[in-house]
Amino acid sequence: MSRTDEIAARLKAVRERIAAAEAQAGREPGSVRLVPVSKFHPVEDIEILAGLGIDLVGENREQEARAKAEHLAQGGVDVGIAMIGQIQSKKANSVARWASQVHSVDSVKLARGLERGMALALERGDRESGVLPCLVQLSADGDEARGGVPAGGVDEVVAAVAESEHLRFAGFMVVPPLDADPVPVFTRAREITDAHAASLGRDLVLSAGMSGDFEKAIACGSDIVRVGTGVLGPRPVG
Repeated sequence: MSRTDEIAARLKAVRERIAAAEAQAGREPGSVRLVPVSKFHPVEDIEILAGLGIDLVGENREQEARAKAEHLAQGGVDVGIAMIGQIQSKKANSVARWASQVHSVDSVKLARGLERGMALALERGDRESGVLPCLVQLSADGDEARGGVPAGGVDEVVAAVAESEHLRFAGFMVVPPLDADPVPVFTRAREITDAHAASLGRDLVLSAGMSGDFEKAIACGSDIVRVGTGVLGPRPVG
């Protein structure tokens, strides 16, 4: 089986599971967006995904993601990359140059760094789009070392994103702790998302659920699922 056929088969299977989970939860067909996670996989896999109708993938590491974004742009491949991993503040300028979205904003400092990076990228002509959609990453356990904003700091980070000229606050992302029951985490994240949506008077999205738990996330109201192994198979390096 060719790599294209393998990825196509995996993608089809994941899409069928998403559709089944949507139906089980009584949700509209197609209401959940799949973002394949291409961390550690070669850029050629992203090119295959683009040919199969995927227009956004997720990456965790800035250097790897930047190289892939440059390769895709040079080849005229129309697929964006969302930064879903932790971002060091010093890397904000770089991320702002290539990211189609950022799903892991977890501090006021990072939000301000991305805003400055966007302004600089636009000034230099590195970007055409003047707005970077951003999700604020919630911390489910308060462990800031794992990324995410503790409950007490969420409003401040949301405000920093929402008030930025070149960032658009689009919703929230959450990653449950490895040893935790994900359902309460997903449920609380949905509640936070809905509360902020009501306050702002517009829709916001929740990104929750990965290869091992995305059906549970969909049942709890996730709008975006981030699936790596399920779509691309085991990562070739660690």
